Amino acid sequence: MAWKWKYSPKDQLEDMSSLHPGLTGLQNLENTCYMNAVLQCLCSLTPFVQYFLSGKWNAALAQLISLLSAIAFGCLVSDMWLGEFDFVSPEAFHSVFGKRYPAFSRRTQHDAQEFLICVLDDLHEAFKQVRPSQERQSSAAGASTRSSSGTSIITHLFEGQLSYAIRCLTCRALSDRPESFTILSLPIPSTRMCSLQDCLECFFQPDTLTRNNQIHCYWCGSNRDATVKASITKAPQIIIFHLKRFAWQDKHRRKLSTTVCYPFSDLDLSPYISPSCHNNTEYSLCAVVNHAGDLDYGHYTAFCKHSITKHWYSFDDAQVTKIPDSAVQADTAYILFYTSQGF
Repeated sequence: MAWKWKYSPKDQLEDMSSLHPGLTGLQNLENTCYMNAVLQCLCSLTPFVQYFLSGKWNAALAQLISLLSAIAFGCLVSDMWLGEFDFVSPEAFHSVFGKRYPAFSRRTQHDAQEFLICVLDDLHEAFKQVRPSQERQSSAAGASTRSSSGTSIITHLFEGQLSYAIRCLTCRALSDRPESFTILSLPIPSTRMCSLQDCLECFFQPDTLTRNNQIHCYWCGSNRDATVKASITKAPQIIIFHLKRFAWQDKHRRKLSTTVCYPFSDLDLSPYISPSCHNNTEYSLCAVVNHAGDLDYGHYTAFCKHSITKHWYSFDDAQVTKIPDSAVQADTAYILFYTSQGF
């Protein structure tokens, strides 16, 4: 049986009686701005929101271990799209999620990207559907990637596939190593200004593995220097880019305040996509997680494009403000959410 996900039509969002659906702030529970910014971005993604508002998530719940946090997340999405309040409290979700991931239970600052990874993993575990053949493969291998451990709304919307082409520089043998991803962490190649395409070029440029990074060549029977080049073999419907603003320098971690220019539409990923991939390669920006400040005293906010009004809004914890398109391009951008223009 092929797994297919069908969503309610977009009219479901437009028919909501409230004048302000999807424009609800989130109360700061003390140093939880990282959580609020990520949740606002996730709750602005149309196919993701439709999945929860349609009630399909109730029927898809599969894993008891993630049950409570998935239910709390689904209820929070509903509250945020009712539009009855200026802001709501994410206390219930934060409480149950903190029990699953104790590091986030403490009311201290955390990295938004690390939180996003955990949220996507947790929701995948809650909703995944595993075929009998996949269960046999997973137990035989002893460990499995997310793609081999079942399908879910997370894999359907967010999961892509990379292939690393590795060539031994001694015998010239070529091998491919596949790897699934939900977030691409991109290096920032400049300290002053660059574009998102510059970051992508840096990520996908060929690299040479030498010394301690040598590969073990099966054909040579020993460690060898090699070249490696990544390409996208499956492009996700929603692609998330994490800009690596925090870097180590002289044993100290510092923040890069580089202005990264990113397009609002027609982001073309075709230069980095394998010829075997037939997905649409153009994407439009739909949400941004921002980080202002330094490592110790930073603050997270979100910019989200509303699926109904098509206007951009700033979400700063409980405060929601309409902003011009020009304000979305900011040097505080940390995580970028793009949706495929082919869906």
